[in-house]
Amino acid sequence: MTRTEKEFEKEIKCCRDIYEKKTRDYGTSWRILRLPSLTDQIFIKANRIRSIEETGENKIGDDVKGEYVAMVNYAVMALIQQELETENELELPLERAMELYDKHLGRTVKLMLDKNHDYGEAWRQMRVSSMTDLILMKLKRIKQIEDNDGKTIISEGVEGGYMDIINYSLFCLIRLNELKVEA
Repeated sequence: MTRTEKEFEKEIKCCRDIYEKKTRDYGTSWRILRLPSLTDQIFIKANRIRSIEETGENKIGDDVKGEYVAMVNYAVMALIQQELETENELELPLERAMELYDKHLGRTVKLMLDKNHDYGEAWRQMRVSSMTDLILMKLKRIKQIEDNDGKTIISEGVEGGYMDIINYSLFCLIRLNELKVEA
């Protein structure tokens, strides 16, 4: 297992643990949200991080790392929603919710490993703020595709965007740990 895989595994474990605990507390109440609502939830988190990065002020005290974790989990929820869009049942049993989480995160990590191989871990040289900007750009693209009723001419669609958001968020968590940032 590579260093990146080990670091990803550590951050994913944290994200998964929070997702599982919240699912135990709230069930899958998020299933009521339409995809654009989940996209907007991710946007709110990314926009807050950018605001803190630009101003240096964090008035409500919730840490930035928690916002990246939330973006991972909301993006996984969006991938699950996309898969289950024709199912009317809103409440998923915990086991099914976790199975779907693992499935979509597994596919996303595979994508990261393939891209990481080709790009040579370029993300390790990037600023966290640049990755935040890339997440916001991905969100703007997703919102545009959603506004176009999911129709695209040449782009990969929203699924790839959500997967990239997950991976960039995990990269940010790793970089923040490397930089020992207590944001």
